[in-house]
Amino acid sequence: MKVFVCLLAVFGLTVADGDVLEFTDDTFKSEIGKHDIILVEFFAPWCGHCKKLAPEYEVAATKLKRADPPVPLAKVDCIENKDTCSEFGVSGYPTLKIFRDGEISSDYQGPRTADGIVSTMKKQSAPVTKELSTVDEINAFIDNFDVGIVGYFTSANNAKSEFAKAASKLFEDYRFAFTISEDALKEFGYSDQVVLYRPKRLKSKFEENEVVFEGDVKSGKLQTFITDNSKGLCGHMTTDNQDQFQKPLLVAYYNVDYEKNQKGTNYWRNRVMKVGKKYAGKTLNYAVANKGEFALALEEYGLADTGSDLPVVVIQGSKGEKFRMEDEFSRDGATLDAFITAFFDGKLEQYLKSEPIPEDDEGPVKVVVAKNFDKVVNDDTKDVLIEFYAPWCGHCKKLTPIYEELASKLANDENIVIAKMDATANDVPQPFEVRGFPTLYWAPMSGKPKKYEGGREIDDFVSYIKREATKKPVDLTSKKTEL
Repeated sequence: MKVFVCLLAVFGLTVADGDVLEFTDDTFKSEIGKHDIILVEFFAPWCGHCKKLAPEYEVAATKLKRADPPVPLAKVDCIENKDTCSEFGVSGYPTLKIFRDGEISSDYQGPRTADGIVSTMKKQSAPVTKELSTVDEINAFIDNFDVGIVGYFTSANNAKSEFAKAASKLFEDYRFAFTISEDALKEFGYSDQVVLYRPKRLKSKFEENEVVFEGDVKSGKLQTFITDNSKGLCGHMTTDNQDQFQKPLLVAYYNVDYEKNQKGTNYWRNRVMKVGKKYAGKTLNYAVANKGEFALALEEYGLADTGSDLPVVVIQGSKGEKFRMEDEFSRDGATLDAFITAFFDGKLEQYLKSEPIPEDDEGPVKVVVAKNFDKVVNDDTKDVLIEFYAPWCGHCKKLTPIYEELASKLANDENIVIAKMDATANDVPQPFEVRGFPTLYWAPMSGKPKKYEGGREIDDFVSYIKREATKKPVDLTSKKTEL
């Protein structure tokens, strides 16, 4: 072992040894606030993905400990420290979250290799807002493809501090800058104020391109102001910023191209804005997007290839509902107007991607599709264990015989249903979330469904059902079966 370590040293390599901090329920709150920025991994000791991440995480911790400035990495064992993990909504492992000054900043979305973690966290620790010293610098900052927020301050006062707090929360999605230049304050006419600048390509007669934050600059209020105003009446949605758009959301998909065809792009956007402005004050947001960029999303609405250059329009509901405009987008906006009116009147039929309801479903595992999901899974007379799977998933195939054995054991129990649904061919309704396969949920007769996080041997399922079943299940005994 000593020879191996020496060889590592010769080649400039080091062995990470305890550089990842370990927090518990007792220490988390007192320790997390000691760091300007810190990455925390919430893990389970039995989790295979966590075991794979562990050596990468250790190496990253060692490298970031030596960075300038240093960035600490920490971990929390969620099996031993359930209170902390529950507080931050941890539902899968590993979950990584970034904290700033003791408060959660965002989920970690970067790579899970040592170098990827190092690169991402170095960017995260960089200044979240830049100082602009001249009028030309401010004009250059404003003249950008993306939204920019500028704070005009007379000095390094409290408003500037609150501005920095808001920037630290939103810097991944928006650009922030500030100035204390007297010439700049005089040129732009602002003093201790924050201004949001929308991109010039989105300039429209239907709204102002710059919006001034009113009132005392407070971090929370400023964050709300930015998220509420950054997209304007109708924003340009891309795959990079789609998570910034709040639902319910109406999207017009067409040949959006602000690089080569700004005038043609804004022709249809202006029509969306004209109609949308009529419904100001009602809860519906608007966006335009390139249909090629969102081809996969359009497939979810059965609109993958319409063969038309006219925009296709859909509404994404606040609870995951999907509605599509069946009529062509008329140039006078009449069909869009009628579509929006029907949405607010509750007269739109929800679009469901669904396989046909099976005619013969006599097997022990009941087959669920989108069209009968509510009837089977949300049945308030039965407890339901449902597996969301993908036909190509190897783990799903390994689970199949165990899952069928479980269903066979419960075949005579009228109070419990063992079910499955192909999540690639059917819409999965809220509040069920499927981010990997297989994903299993327990849906009791009453109460909210919850994700199944237990083991996948027959005895694990049996123990879980005995514990969770609303009504005592039939006698469940089994010989332990390995996946």
